[in-house]
Amino acid sequence: LALTDHDTVAGQAEAKNVADSFAIAYLNGIELSAEYRSPGTLHLLGYGFNCADPALVKLTEEMIGARNERNPKIISKLNALGIKITMDEVTRQAGGKVVGRPHFSDVLLNKGYVTVRKEAFDRYLGVGRPAYVGKERVSPRRAIEVIRGAGGIVSLAHAVQLRCENDAQLDRQAKDLVDQGLQAIEVIHSDHDEAMIAKLDALADRYNLLKTGGSDYHGKKKPNIGLGLVRGRRVPRAYYNALIDRLRLPAAGSGQATLPGGLEIQ
Repeated sequence: LALTDHDTVAGQAEAKNVADSFAIAYLNGIELSAEYRSPGTLHLLGYGFNCADPALVKLTEEMIGARNERNPKIISKLNALGIKITMDEVTRQAGGKVVGRPHFSDVLLNKGYVTVRKEAFDRYLGVGRPAYVGKERVSPRRAIEVIRGAGGIVSLAHAVQLRCENDAQLDRQAKDLVDQGLQAIEVIHSDHDEAMIAKLDALADRYNLLKTGGSDYHGKKKPNIGLGLVRGRRVPRAYYNALIDRLRLPAAGSGQATLPGGLEIQ
């Protein structure tokens, strides 16, 4: 199991305790938003690192600080549109978690400004919408260097969201990240169809990258995505074993365990 929250490792201890209670092997995880051309997005996953690494702690503090500066700006834009919403309401909705746009969408839904969460992004919070405020992003090079410096493995998340125009562009982007130290690529993901999975599997082989997988499960925030399955498939245990081998950690037992992203492996 690995909890890969955006820009923070605050939940790692709690997640590990839950995993331990079920005798499930656990890897520390994180997801970082990296600089990339619009309209695509580049997210990098980190696995198996030291949460107390000073450079990682510094980076996450910077990212959370940037979020804290961004959120009141979203409030101001919504207020200017005649939407009565406060930062206190959004903070309460987050329930102690890092505040992000999904929490804004929940408040808008609860107060009747939208009828479904997706509408909140389509009308107000999405890129190019009237209440959108861009967030701080780390350079891919720095994200890779920090995670690797903390002893972890870096994987390119959901490559379909790069929105590459063709296979050649996808290959160039992957090669550029490999040259910067990328070690793995998320082959299996809930946004990847069979054709994309095949492309990424071949790409991983071409550049000698480890393969990772995840459902990107977000609970009720993504009601059509279930925990443990990606479009009906499970992530091969070989993915997990290869990660553990590269990290040089003790392998999990021969029974079921859980792979980064909350997926059962067998």
